[in-house]
Amino acid sequence: MKKIDAHLHLVRDLASYKGNGRSNALGNGLVVWDSGFKTRLFPAGWGDDAFRADAARKVMEDHDVAKAVLLQGSLYGFQNYYSWQVAKAAPDRFAPAFSIDPFASEAEKIVKRHVEDLGFRALKLEVSQAGGLMDYHLPFDLAEDDRLGKILDYLSSYPGFAVAVDYGDSSQASHQPGPWPGWLSVIQIWTLSSTICPSQSLASWTCWKKNWLFLLLCRISALTWPPCKTSRVSRLILTHSARKRWAWPRKSWGPKGSYGASTRPGQPLSMITASFIPGWKTQGFFSEAELADVYYGNAERIYFKADHVAALKASRDPLFEGDA
Repeated sequence: MKKIDAHLHLVRDLASYKGNGRSNALGNGLVVWDSGFKTRLFPAGWGDDAFRADAARKVMEDHDVAKAVLLQGSLYGFQNYYSWQVAKAAPDRFAPAFSIDPFASEAEKIVKRHVEDLGFRALKLEVSQAGGLMDYHLPFDLAEDDRLGKILDYLSSYPGFAVAVDYGDSSQASHQPGPWPGWLSVIQIWTLSSTICPSQSLASWTCWKKNWLFLLLCRISALTWPPCKTSRVSRLILTHSARKRWAWPRKSWGPKGSYGASTRPGQPLSMITASFIPGWKTQGFFSEAELADVYYGNAERIYFKADHVAALKASRDPLFEGDA
């Protein structure tokens, strides 16, 4: 079955920064943070302090992954420009998303450069308190923050612009699901990552504020990520809610690339059960057509829209025009 990895991280140069400081490469995928925390970011053999396009292509070929969505985050440091370079060279195979820190003094200028010059049509917001914006900034209100609001207002003028959001689990200040039934939040606990993927242009920031959780639930992009403190009942609710027809066209497969592989040793990147839940005996719960959408069709529809691919193909960096 054809697959699109909807959650792949490329790393040209490791530049991690989060609440426990900067990561320092130790080689063979290991790092130590300034706080003294040691961890693995790449599986052994995937790269010493980088996971570049050639290595990613090899992994994709080994697991029959046809395309990938390139997401960013603080864990590796924003890899915006490298992701653009890779996707620009193969726009029908890679769809890049850029990241932004809305607290940067030139945040709006950064966003416009990536959208207008470099042709990005997806944004990744890593806001989780465990490793994103709220890990090294004071907590802020996702629905009311003016800095974020200005950025999303601007993006709303581009039809179908995708915004991937990781806002952490329910123990974190970044987890702001809003006044919805409590069981819905289990989707966030399960995935730790979702995607806003409006099929039409959003009229204004007011729309984003009023529909924050609804939009977050539009798309799950890390279905094979292990559950975080979820009960068997919660997982069952997730499985059945995923099966609902209203939700089905919004799910896609994304195993979180090198970090996902490093946290699941021995499990191939292509691992996924028919129910999305490792260990549950529900084979056949989803039809072949539905699994085809999860593996490929939904990500193709959202991230590889014809006009979005065209924008990437037509993109250019004016800073280097005329250079030999």
